Amino acid sequence: MALLSESLEREIREGRLKPGDRLPTEAALSAAAGVSRTVVREAVAALKAAGLVETRQGAGAFVLQARTRFADLGPIERATVDEIVWILELRLAVEVEAAALASSRRTDADLEAIDRSIADLGRARTEATDNVAPDLAFHRAIAAATQNPYFGRFLDQLGDLAVPRRRLPASNLAPDYLDMVEREHQAIRDAIAAGDPDAAAAHMRRHLAGSRARYAALAS
Repeated sequence: MALLSESLEREIREGRLKPGDRLPTEAALSAAAGVSRTVVREAVAALKAAGLVETRQGAGAFVLQARTRFADLGPIERATVDEIVWILELRLAVEVEAAALASSRRTDADLEAIDRSIADLGRARTEATDNVAPDLAFHRAIAAATQNPYFGRFLDQLGDLAVPRRRLPASNLAPDYLDMVEREHQAIRDAIAAGDPDAAAAHMRRHLAGSRARYAALAS
């Protein structure tokens, strides 16, 4: 899925797919890329999360004017953006599998920790307090739910670098950004609670791939 979403994103960024263009049908993309329709749907969802396409009921997916879900970022350095994208790519390689494992290994206590982090993020959003700590706590709780300590150690090594918005002024976040993060966290949590590894992995990939695409837009 990542390769397909990245390929389509490149087509959009480089102007071969222009605003208003309709993406090829699900069947056409599936045949051309040699992947399942599920993979195509996940790729389109990642592009939608990145603000690159919109889906219209019964009509398909259409390219939007390239944009980012951040407000004016001002003079953020290219090297900083590149580093953020690299870290998100690394997290994609690790945390998608972590979510899948967590769905089959989590305990009730693990689920309580995940729920607590979501509630803390919602409270931080409402009260305009630090929202990075509960965001990171969510991902650490999923890592712990794998029952494999190396997933947690991986996130510990990254520390606050795992949450890239820490490096941006809070005023530069779009008003609905944290709402979106909270919804994505809830979808991952629900898949883990349901014991559905495919859905848990897909939602985690969508969550991190959407972030990667938004920051990649800044680099380009």
